[in-house]
Amino acid sequence: MELDHDTCYRALASRDARFDGRFFIAVKTTRIYCRPICPARTAKSENVLFLPTAAAAQEAGFRPCLRCRPEAAPDSGAWRGVSNTGVSNTVARALALIETGALDDNGMDALTERLGVGERQLRRLFAQHMGASPVTVAQTRRVLLAKQLIHETRMPLTEIAFAAGFGSIRRFNEVFQDLFQRPPSALRHGSQPEQSAQAGVTLLLRYRPPYDWPAVLTHLSARAITGLELVADGCYYRTINLDGVHGTLAVQQGTGNALKVTIRFPRLSSLPAIIARLRRMFDLAADPEIINRQLSADPLMAKLTAARPGLRVPGAWDGFELAMRAVLGQQITVSAAIKLASKLVAQYGKTLREPSADRPGLTHVFPQAARVAEADLATLGMPKARAATLSAVAAALVADPQLLDTRSSLEEAVLKLRALPGIGDWTAQYIALRHLREPDAFPAADVALMHAIAVHEGVRPNAKELTARAETWRPWRAYAAQHLWSSLV
Repeated sequence: MELDHDTCYRALASRDARFDGRFFIAVKTTRIYCRPICPARTAKSENVLFLPTAAAAQEAGFRPCLRCRPEAAPDSGAWRGVSNTGVSNTVARALALIETGALDDNGMDALTERLGVGERQLRRLFAQHMGASPVTVAQTRRVLLAKQLIHETRMPLTEIAFAAGFGSIRRFNEVFQDLFQRPPSALRHGSQPEQSAQAGVTLLLRYRPPYDWPAVLTHLSARAITGLELVADGCYYRTINLDGVHGTLAVQQGTGNALKVTIRFPRLSSLPAIIARLRRMFDLAADPEIINRQLSADPLMAKLTAARPGLRVPGAWDGFELAMRAVLGQQITVSAAIKLASKLVAQYGKTLREPSADRPGLTHVFPQAARVAEADLATLGMPKARAATLSAVAAALVADPQLLDTRSSLEEAVLKLRALPGIGDWTAQYIALRHLREPDAFPAADVALMHAIAVHEGVRPNAKELTARAETWRPWRAYAAQHLWSSLV
């Protein structure tokens, strides 16, 4: 990632918030790295380095600033999708796996195998795009999450250590002493009593503005499954299930450029994975400026992006759940599909172990693949062919738990999904768009997309014509699709 020193220094000198998260400033004299908006006195030009990520700064031997808090910077996905070669997309897929703990349990060999690349190539790509190795990226993620939990929650430090992914309290203390020359307890301000995570963890997940939260809520509200999800008072609530452990989430607009999330989950070690899923579900790594700049080259998209500059592509909490939703939605309305999904959850989903006291409407977790695979789904009142497809997808996921995981390319993911009985290009592209977070996924056979083009341009295209029409929207066709869908609401 090329960073022009003079341009970056001008952004630093002006405290330009547009550059927050896009690069970090490392001060050679203090060995501290900061955000471009740091209120500290601006260092001399010859005394600073500009690095693309926090991990690059920490790999170079700099420690996080205590004033501007680098962990509070929005995630930078500015380079994602800018190349059609698949090079930068490999890094994006690796980051997605790292964020969910791929290097915490299995190491580099398992990561490179899942990505389909060699270790040397992956290290080279990370050096090019991230300025740091995959291992340093994982370690930095762990440290910055722990620091955020220290600042934003009243969790006991012992709980924070394990919630952030540290294997022991001793290692947690050693890392903080090494980075900050002080123990973790010295970073916490205030004298409020500590509160265990069992009562819920509330923290902020930052994004790069603008962010069209009302559009996200509208999308989620229209698709809320009874007993599983609820949208009320500007907040999204849902139940979650990770490896048989149940919990709940609440997500709403927070102060500043952030979503406020409250997580109630009894297993602390799952917190990083939950946060990673939420970041993907709510598309918090998107860079609207870069996406809109590319799409606006098309007159129709220029009009749509101007109307909704902060539009995101809402994702999914879980790949299996999204696949079931996509199959249920084949050739029927959204409301009809949600009614079937609600029946599926009520009949085959497990009852939430600890009912939500503040939201009694949350009663069930989504059924597991093994339960769906063995069930007679035709009794739910759907065509036999669709029930057979649901069963086949569930059985395939039981046989291959990584079926819906990140793949080396969009094309590979679509081919893998289309090999399943009853899964066509529309369903495969939809899963890639909502769950795999492929920025260029595009379900060209979608009736609503064709209708949107007809509404705006007067001529209704077929799937082939729409595919050709969408060429100018690459590599952000998923965002173009979301703009078209939203324009019909």
